[in-house]
Amino acid sequence: MKRILYILVLILTVSGCKDKGTFSVDGIIKDNTRKYIYIDKVDINTPVFIDSSKISKKGKFKIKVKASEVDFYQVGFSTNDFITLLAEPGEKIKLEFDGKNLFENYSVTGSVGSEKLQIIDKTLTETKRKLDSLNTVYEKASAEPGFDVKGPALEAEYSGLIREQRKKNIEFILNNINSLASIKALYQRINPDTYVLYDPKDLQYLKIVTDSLTHHFPNSKHVKALGRAFEKEMNQLYANKIMKIAKDMPDTKLDPDLKDIAGKRILLSSLKGKYILLTFWSVRSKECIQENLQLKEFYKIYNKKGFEIYQVNLDESETVWKSAVKFDELPWISTREDDPLNPKNAILFNVKSLPSNYLFDRDGIIISSNLHGRSLQLKLDQLFNK
Repeated sequence: MKRILYILVLILTVSGCKDKGTFSVDGIIKDNTRKYIYIDKVDINTPVFIDSSKISKKGKFKIKVKASEVDFYQVGFSTNDFITLLAEPGEKIKLEFDGKNLFENYSVTGSVGSEKLQIIDKTLTETKRKLDSLNTVYEKASAEPGFDVKGPALEAEYSGLIREQRKKNIEFILNNINSLASIKALYQRINPDTYVLYDPKDLQYLKIVTDSLTHHFPNSKHVKALGRAFEKEMNQLYANKIMKIAKDMPDTKLDPDLKDIAGKRILLSSLKGKYILLTFWSVRSKECIQENLQLKEFYKIYNKKGFEIYQVNLDESETVWKSAVKFDELPWISTREDDPLNPKNAILFNVKSLPSNYLFDRDGIIISSNLHGRSLQLKLDQLFNK
């Protein structure tokens, strides 16, 4: 008896392990006229074909997919007629479609992530339906008497619907920050030109989701892409801030005069007679930290030949900047903007992203800009090994 129980447990264990490497999709399509249904894996924003299934005369189909982690999939008939699943290994997903409109009329069970996606999709679909209806009323009213009164009221109602959808997406994100489904809520659009999260302040939700998902899904390609998107948005926000400040700033000579970590002011032009690399950086930028490692190698080779680096930091915290300089043992001239919130020199040099740099010749003339890695090494080799 014990042997039989042992074998039974073993069989169940092996069977369970096997299921964990796959998920299945069982579905039925009402009023079906198609022969096949397809499933694609979403590779960032590009669908990659995985498998297909023939649809029976009764409208039934079944697909089994190998999977090692939770991921996004598209199930449908074409690139314009599909639904999105958020499936994970071991799930047995049940789908039911109305053949007339696949995206709007379906139900899904057996997959927590996919059910979340359906909720946020249905919410937006309903809002779009209301907006379309309102547009029709607006167009009709524009040709009738009294539009000067009706028009603004309809516009206010339209804006109110968009604001309400934004609130729903934010609520969904905050309730699902540990789910990849929150990514969908971040990037939904009212139309091709309008995101649901349209307010610049909504960048905070991108950060919240990025931080949470990076912790829970550190190896997910979708989460890594989200991190890159957040950094890009932050750089753009910083660039816009700089350009705004620059409009109100009088013309000033391109000659930084900033304090080093010892508090001594150093004028860039005082280094005339050397080739100078003026660089702008921040401790919070991974790219800047990585570039500093490369610059240390270049500095070791070319400093004795007449090469100097004048580095300008843009971090708000002076303590963080000084600690980074000491910890990383940066050997060159390290300075910091007098007012990082109003970075005069970064604005004057039109710094739009970090790291950025300018290369000056021995006469103080700019000869190159934004050379990094191999490109900078080749330029320095050209200058010092003529």
